[in-house]
Amino acid sequence: MPLFKRYIGIDYSGAQTPDASLKGLRVYEADRDHSPVEVLPPPSPRKYWTRSEVAEWLGDRLEDGVTTLVGIDHGFSFPLRYFEVHHIEPDWHVFLEDFKKHWPTDGKNNYVDFVRDGLCGNGAARSGLSRWRRITEARSGAKSVFHFDVPGSVAKSTHAGLPWLLYLRNRLGRDRLHFWPFDGWEVSGGKSVLCEVYPSLWSKEFPREDRTGDQHDAYSVAAMLRQVDCDGRLHTLLKPEMLPGQYPEAQLEGWILGVL
Repeated sequence: MPLFKRYIGIDYSGAQTPDASLKGLRVYEADRDHSPVEVLPPPSPRKYWTRSEVAEWLGDRLEDGVTTLVGIDHGFSFPLRYFEVHHIEPDWHVFLEDFKKHWPTDGKNNYVDFVRDGLCGNGAARSGLSRWRRITEARSGAKSVFHFDVPGSVAKSTHAGLPWLLYLRNRLGRDRLHFWPFDGWEVSGGKSVLCEVYPSLWSKEFPREDRTGDQHDAYSVAAMLRQVDCDGRLHTLLKPEMLPGQYPEAQLEGWILGVL
Protein backbone atom coordinates (compact mmCIF):
# COMPACT_ATOMS: atom_id res chain seq x y z
CA MET A 1 0.00 0.00 0.00
CA PRO A 2 1.52 3.37 -1.00
CA LEU A 3 2.32 5.80 1.82
CA PHE A 4 1.45 8.92 -0.14
CA LYS A 5 -1.36 10.23 -2.31
CA ARG A 6 0.56 12.98 -4.12
CA TYR A 7 4.08 13.46 -5.49
CA ILE A 8 5.83 16.74 -6.29
CA GLY A 9 9.14 17.19 -8.08
CA ILE A 10 10.90 20.56 -8.06
CA ASP A 11 13.86 21.43 -10.25
CA TYR A 12 15.42 24.30 -8.34
CA SER A 13 17.40 27.38 -9.34
CA GLY A 14 19.65 29.64 -7.29
CA ALA A 15 19.86 32.38 -9.93
CA GLN A 16 19.10 36.04 -9.33
CA THR A 17 16.81 37.07 -6.43
CA PRO A 18 13.95 35.31 -4.60
CA ASP A 19 11.40 37.35 -6.55
CA ALA A 20 12.96 36.88 -10.00
CA SER A 21 11.10 34.90 -12.65
CA LEU A 22 13.35 31.89 -13.32
CA LYS A 23 13.06 29.72 -16.41
CA GLY A 24 15.03 26.97 -14.69
CA LEU A 25 12.64 26.68 -11.73
CA ARG A 26 10.04 24.02 -12.58
CA VAL A 27 7.37 22.14 -10.66
CA TYR A 28 5.60 18.88 -11.58
CA GLU A 29 2.89 17.06 -9.64
CA ALA A 30 1.46 13.55 -9.83
CA ASP A 31 -0.90 11.38 -7.82
CA ARG A 32 -1.29 7.62 -7.49
CA ASP A 33 -3.44 7.36 -10.63
CA HIS A 34 -1.94 10.03 -12.87
CA SER A 35 1.48 10.76 -14.33
CA PRO A 36 3.16 14.10 -13.53
CA VAL A 37 1.93 17.30 -15.10
CA GLU A 38 3.59 20.67 -14.92
CA VAL A 39 2.28 23.12 -12.33
CA LEU A 40 2.38 26.65 -13.67
CA PRO A 41 3.01 29.70 -11.47
CA PRO A 42 0.12 31.84 -10.28
CA PRO A 43 -1.08 34.46 -12.78
CA SER A 44 1.16 37.52 -12.81
CA PRO A 45 3.25 39.58 -15.22
CA ARG A 46 6.04 37.07 -14.61
CA LYS A 47 6.21 34.06 -16.94
CA TYR A 48 8.01 31.67 -14.63
CA TRP A 49 8.09 30.70 -10.96
CA THR A 50 10.04 32.67 -8.39
CA ARG A 51 11.62 30.98 -5.36
CA SER A 52 9.35 32.88 -2.98
CA GLU A 53 6.26 31.80 -4.95
CA VAL A 54 7.33 28.16 -4.92
CA ALA A 55 7.82 28.23 -1.16
CA GLU A 56 4.43 29.87 -0.55
CA TRP A 57 2.66 27.56 -3.00
CA LEU A 58 4.25 24.49 -1.46
CA GLY A 59 3.24 25.65 2.01
CA ASP A 60 -0.35 26.09 0.83
CA ARG A 61 -0.32 22.72 -0.91
CA LEU A 62 0.94 20.84 2.12
CA GLU A 63 -1.59 22.47 4.41
CA ASP A 64 -4.49 20.73 2.66
CA GLY A 65 -3.90 17.47 4.51
CA VAL A 66 -3.16 15.29 1.46
CA THR A 67 -0.09 13.18 2.24
CA THR A 68 2.57 14.30 -0.20
CA LEU A 69 6.12 13.23 -1.02
CA VAL A 70 8.18 16.18 -2.27
CA GLY A 71 11.64 16.05 -3.86
CA ILE A 72 13.77 19.17 -4.34
CA ASP A 73 17.14 19.10 -6.07
CA HIS A 74 19.38 21.09 -3.78
CA GLY A 75 21.33 20.21 -0.66
CA PHE A 76 19.40 20.31 2.62
CA SER A 77 22.44 20.51 4.90
CA PHE A 78 26.24 20.72 4.96
CA PRO A 79 29.09 18.29 5.65
CA LEU A 80 29.97 17.43 9.23
CA ARG A 81 33.24 19.34 8.82
CA TYR A 82 31.27 22.58 8.45
CA PHE A 83 29.58 22.05 11.83
CA GLU A 84 32.93 21.30 13.44
CA VAL A 85 34.84 24.25 12.00
CA HIS A 86 32.12 26.78 12.78
CA HIS A 87 31.22 25.28 16.19
CA ILE A 88 27.56 24.82 15.30
CA GLU A 89 25.44 22.61 17.50
CA PRO A 90 24.76 19.30 15.70
CA ASP A 91 21.08 20.07 15.28
CA TRP A 92 19.56 20.64 11.85
CA HIS A 93 17.09 23.34 12.94
CA VAL A 94 19.88 25.24 14.69
CA PHE A 95 21.92 24.94 11.48
CA LEU A 96 19.10 26.40 9.37
CA GLU A 97 18.64 29.37 11.68
CA ASP A 98 22.37 30.02 11.82
CA PHE A 99 22.67 29.76 8.05
CA LYS A 100 19.83 32.20 7.41
CA LYS A 101 21.42 34.71 9.79
CA HIS A 102 24.67 34.68 7.80
CA TRP A 103 23.26 33.98 4.33
CA PRO A 104 19.97 35.95 4.07
CA THR A 105 19.40 34.76 0.51
CA ASP A 106 15.64 34.95 0.96
CA GLY A 107 15.91 38.73 1.24
CA LYS A 108 13.94 40.59 -1.41
CA ASN A 109 16.88 41.93 -3.42
CA ASN A 110 19.58 39.49 -2.37
CA TYR A 111 21.59 37.40 -4.78
CA VAL A 112 23.65 34.47 -3.51
CA ASP A 113 26.65 36.22 -5.05
CA PHE A 114 25.91 39.38 -3.04
CA VAL A 115 26.54 37.36 0.13
CA ARG A 116 29.58 35.67 -1.40
CA ASP A 117 31.01 39.10 -2.29
CA GLY A 118 30.33 40.58 1.15
CA LEU A 119 27.64 43.03 0.02
CA CYS A 120 25.10 41.65 2.49
CA GLY A 121 24.99 39.04 5.23
CA ASN A 122 28.21 37.54 6.52
CA GLY A 123 29.01 34.61 4.29
CA ALA A 124 32.72 34.81 5.10
CA ALA A 125 31.93 33.68 8.63
CA ARG A 126 30.00 30.63 7.39
CA SER A 127 31.81 29.34 4.34
CA GLY A 128 33.10 25.92 3.39
CA LEU A 129 35.63 24.29 1.08
CA SER A 130 34.76 22.38 -2.07
CA ARG A 131 36.75 19.40 -0.81
CA TRP A 132 34.33 19.05 2.12
CA ARG A 133 31.76 16.49 1.04
CA ARG A 134 28.85 14.77 2.70
CA ILE A 135 28.74 10.99 2.87
CA THR A 136 25.91 10.94 0.33
CA GLU A 137 27.91 13.08 -2.11
CA ALA A 138 30.98 10.89 -1.82
CA ARG A 139 28.87 7.80 -2.43
CA SER A 140 26.91 9.19 -5.38
CA GLY A 141 29.62 11.24 -7.06
CA ALA A 142 27.62 14.44 -6.61
CA LYS A 143 29.52 17.71 -6.28
CA SER A 144 30.06 19.35 -2.91
CA VAL A 145 27.51 21.91 -1.74
CA PHE A 146 30.44 24.34 -1.64
CA HIS A 147 31.58 23.74 -5.21
CA PHE A 148 30.48 26.96 -6.90
CA ASP A 149 30.85 28.13 -10.50
CA VAL A 150 31.22 24.76 -12.21
CA PRO A 151 28.79 22.86 -14.48
CA GLY A 152 26.40 20.62 -12.61
CA SER A 153 26.95 22.40 -9.30
CA VAL A 154 24.14 22.67 -6.77
CA ALA A 155 26.04 25.09 -4.52
CA LYS A 156 24.14 28.20 -5.59
CA SER A 157 20.76 26.43 -5.49
CA THR A 158 21.57 25.08 -2.03
CA HIS A 159 22.60 28.46 -0.65
CA ALA A 160 19.47 30.03 -2.16
CA GLY A 161 17.10 27.30 -1.03
CA LEU A 162 18.04 26.63 2.59
CA PRO A 163 16.20 29.67 4.07
CA TRP A 164 13.01 28.49 2.37
CA LEU A 165 13.31 25.09 4.07
CA LEU A 166 13.34 26.97 7.38
CA TYR A 167 10.27 28.91 6.21
CA LEU A 168 8.39 25.67 5.50
CA ARG A 169 9.52 24.08 8.76
CA ASN A 170 8.35 27.07 10.78
CA ARG A 171 5.09 27.35 8.87
CA LEU A 172 4.01 23.70 8.91
CA GLY A 173 5.74 22.32 12.00
CA ARG A 174 6.89 18.78 12.61
CA ASP A 175 3.38 17.46 13.16
CA ARG A 176 2.53 17.87 9.49
CA LEU A 177 5.83 17.86 7.62
CA HIS A 178 8.69 15.37 8.01
CA PHE A 179 12.05 16.54 6.68
CA TRP A 180 13.90 13.37 5.75
CA PRO A 181 16.21 12.17 7.25
CA PHE A 182 16.59 15.00 9.78
CA ASP A 183 13.34 14.07 11.53
CA GLY A 184 14.22 10.39 11.34
CA TRP A 185 14.98 7.77 8.70
CA GLU A 186 11.56 6.19 9.19
CA VAL A 187 8.53 8.16 8.06
CA SER A 188 5.15 7.74 9.69
CA GLY A 189 1.80 7.65 7.96
CA GLY A 190 -0.25 10.80 7.85
CA LYS A 191 2.63 13.23 7.35
CA SER A 192 3.95 14.78 4.17
CA VAL A 193 7.67 14.31 3.56
CA LEU A 194 10.24 16.63 2.02
CA CYS A 195 13.49 15.12 0.75
CA GLU A 196 16.58 16.00 -1.25
CA VAL A 197 16.87 14.48 -4.71
CA TYR A 198 19.41 14.31 -7.53
CA PRO A 199 17.52 14.20 -10.85
CA SER A 200 20.47 12.73 -12.73
CA LEU A 201 19.87 9.48 -10.85
CA TRP A 202 16.44 9.13 -12.42
CA SER A 203 16.03 11.32 -15.51
CA LYS A 204 17.26 8.67 -17.95
CA GLU A 205 14.50 6.32 -16.78
CA PHE A 206 11.85 8.35 -18.60
CA PRO A 207 11.56 9.52 -22.23
CA ARG A 208 12.25 13.24 -22.45
CA GLU A 209 9.58 13.90 -25.10
CA ASP A 210 9.18 17.65 -25.70
CA ARG A 211 10.30 18.81 -22.26
CA THR A 212 13.27 21.11 -21.64
CA GLY A 213 16.05 19.78 -19.45
CA ASP A 214 14.70 21.58 -16.39
CA GLN A 215 11.17 20.41 -17.06
CA HIS A 216 12.33 16.83 -17.53
CA ASP A 217 14.30 16.88 -14.29
CA ALA A 218 11.24 18.00 -12.32
CA TYR A 219 9.02 15.52 -14.21
CA SER A 220 11.45 12.66 -13.53
CA VAL A 221 11.56 13.40 -9.81
CA ALA A 222 7.77 13.39 -9.48
CA ALA A 223 7.47 10.29 -11.68
CA MET A 224 10.08 8.33 -9.76
CA LEU A 225 8.71 9.30 -6.35
CA ARG A 226 5.32 8.03 -7.50
CA GLN A 227 6.80 4.86 -8.96
CA VAL A 228 8.89 3.80 -5.97
CA ASP A 229 6.06 4.49 -3.54
CA CYS A 230 3.51 2.57 -5.56
CA ASP A 231 5.76 -0.44 -6.26
CA GLY A 232 7.04 -0.73 -2.69
CA ARG A 233 10.67 0.27 -3.23
CA LEU A 234 10.43 3.49 -1.24
CA HIS A 235 11.00 1.70 2.08
CA THR A 236 14.43 0.54 0.87
CA LEU A 237 15.38 4.01 -0.37
CA LEU A 238 14.44 5.58 2.96
CA LYS A 239 16.98 3.44 4.84
CA PRO A 240 20.18 3.26 2.77
CA GLU A 241 22.83 0.82 3.88
CA MET A 242 25.84 2.23 5.71
CA LEU A 243 27.99 1.47 8.71
CA PRO A 244 26.01 1.87 11.95
CA GLY A 245 28.23 4.72 13.12
CA GLN A 246 27.57 6.66 9.92
CA TYR A 247 23.83 7.02 10.43
CA PRO A 248 24.02 9.90 12.96
CA GLU A 249 26.46 11.80 10.72
CA ALA A 250 24.36 11.23 7.62
CA GLN A 251 21.21 12.27 9.48
CA LEU A 252 22.85 15.62 10.27
CA GLU A 253 24.34 16.08 6.80
CA GLY A 254 21.24 14.97 4.94
CA TRP A 255 20.89 12.30 2.27
CA ILE A 256 19.98 12.19 -1.40
CA LEU A 257 16.98 9.90 -1.82
CA GLY A 258 17.91 7.06 -4.13
CA VAL A 259 21.58 6.85 -3.14
CA LEU A 260 22.06 3.39 -1.64
